[in-house]
Amino acid sequence: MYRIKDMKLPVTAGKDGLVKAAAEVLRMRESDIQDLRIHRRSLDARKKPDLFYIYTVDVETGNKTLKKRNGRHNQIMSTPDEEYQFPASGNKPLKNRPVVIGSGPAGLFAAYLLAKCGYRPLILERGGDVSERTGKVNAFWMGGTLDPDTNVQFGEGGAGTFSDGKLNTSVKDPLFRAKYVRETFAAFGADETILYDQKPHVGTDVLVGILKRMRAEIETLGGEYRFHAKATGFEFAYGKICAVTVNEKERIPCEACVFAPGHSARDTFAMLSKTGLAMEPKAFAFGVRIEHPQSMIDLSQYGRSSGDDLGPAAYKLAGKARDGRGVYSFCMCPGGYVVNASSEAGLLAVNGMSYSDRNSANANSALIVTVSPEDYVPYVSPGVPASLSGIEFQRQLERAAFAAGQGKIPQQLYADFMKGTVSSSYGEFASCTKGERAFADVRKMLPAFAAQDIGEGIRMFGTKIKGFDRPDAIISGIESRSSSPVRIPRDETCESAMQGFYPCGEGAGYAGGIVSAAMDGLRCAESIVKRFRKIS
Repeated sequence: MYRIKDMKLPVTAGKDGLVKAAAEVLRMRESDIQDLRIHRRSLDARKKPDLFYIYTVDVETGNKTLKKRNGRHNQIMSTPDEEYQFPASGNKPLKNRPVVIGSGPAGLFAAYLLAKCGYRPLILERGGDVSERTGKVNAFWMGGTLDPDTNVQFGEGGAGTFSDGKLNTSVKDPLFRAKYVRETFAAFGADETILYDQKPHVGTDVLVGILKRMRAEIETLGGEYRFHAKATGFEFAYGKICAVTVNEKERIPCEACVFAPGHSARDTFAMLSKTGLAMEPKAFAFGVRIEHPQSMIDLSQYGRSSGDDLGPAAYKLAGKARDGRGVYSFCMCPGGYVVNASSEAGLLAVNGMSYSDRNSANANSALIVTVSPEDYVPYVSPGVPASLSGIEFQRQLERAAFAAGQGKIPQQLYADFMKGTVSSSYGEFASCTKGERAFADVRKMLPAFAAQDIGEGIRMFGTKIKGFDRPDAIISGIESRSSSPVRIPRDETCESAMQGFYPCGEGAGYAGGIVSAAMDGLRCAESIVKRFRKIS
């Protein structure tokens, strides 16, 4: 099998066009190509509105060998082996099944690998299953009561379920964990384009079905899910994990525990800090969501409307404010919605979400600034433990957002944000939200440095995307859950100072998105497999 790189074709070219181009590069007949698979596809918009895809493809030619390559030798290579390898089992006896706390991407893939390798994991999830969760989240968005354990942050699938389902990551991947994650999602129902698109995405509606099917497979392999099972205590003795307490009454013995609670399990982190396990504050980012008409973004990025041959356009922006602080876009959602992503009563946080068709009228993205512990500690009361200071800073922001919107998503047009006045109506387009909204002074909710930097960033990004700084761009607050403000130190085997306790994923400070969290789940599960014998 041969791999051909840098094949440039119009976006309208289909499979037949790819086969024809590959045959030309290989100097073969089209009939000699037995199979062609896309390995990677990225958009080239440098000559917009003339748009092209740059392909890397793998071609099966059977016994047909290459002729003279006419200078194309740098474009053709043998297809390398890029398969994820399952770890071999270790020798240490395992009396009790491994416990996985949390069923977000990290916990899900840790449990999936453990189940595939014969370890029959027990998955503890504080929230409901994805069907129950979907019902409760939709009811909350319609004005209902927030469930503190089953919401946008908690429940089967974790925070990634109610997001755009983006599967891109910049994490180095020499062992092909990311590839395995995408292949697994595709095997359980995602569109095959996630295997090769430069910016793959699944969509919330499709993720729901994938979660159900993966859960069924894990259970078939001997794993067990328990919903509404909140970890309320950990028992450590002689430097080892001994047991997990569930719902303050049930003790579950274990020698191996993957701790993957997600970035919003604040009560769990507070409980864990009292056990003496080392924890530390870390940098994170916060800011606002900004909305624009998707048609405006399409015109800027494509030079035309998206049409039938392209999905809605995305963007990624970064710059530096005058004070030297970086301002950047995050979790951009083409054709998406700004959603109320709260998980605590009296506090309000927002996020972005898209369905698989990305067909809402607006594009939205977080615009955020990074803060270090040195930045946020001055905003926190002296009695708060240092390891939890970032959480308290987030809560202060979310408390202000809840008060400003009286429980609804607070919004402000960009022109009014810069003046510090409350908006009275939308401009040429309205907001696309999941959850009730209200006009408020979003700028007042932010620390002065963040408001200044975000305002500068929007103006700066207007020089890159025409109309980005339009007066009626809609700003919503507060985007406070971009990543965890806590890290639990661990060694190269993913083990904490307490033997058998594996801090994992975004909540523990080791990931920043669906794929990186899933990769970390695989990494922690690999360590357990390599150490222990499988359950008989």
